[in-house]
Amino acid sequence: MTTLTGLTKGGLTWEPRFIQEINKDTCLGCGRCYKVCGRDVLMLQPMNEFGEFIDEDDDDDIERQVMTIANPEKCVGCEACARICPKKCHTHAPLPV
Repeated sequence: MTTLTGLTKGGLTWEPRFIQEINKDTCLGCGRCYKVCGRDVLMLQPMNEFGEFIDEDDDDDIERQVMTIANPEKCVGCEACARICPKKCHTHAPLPV
């Protein structure tokens, strides 16, 4: 079995862990993870009072916004989004082999 690994500047082995999920129940929608990700992986998504995602055009129904994974294929596995999240709502995993 092969796994995707890299080396740190110090020569240590590093295995990237890619974003899998964001817990919408604990996400504050603060945008910290969005700001730290330079890969355009994440996006704020409006939700209604029932916890359902809605179109941005329905301004009357917007209760709050939460972060979602818009482009998972662009994730490089750095986990910067998880490290900056005050609620620890990001889940990451290595590439399946």
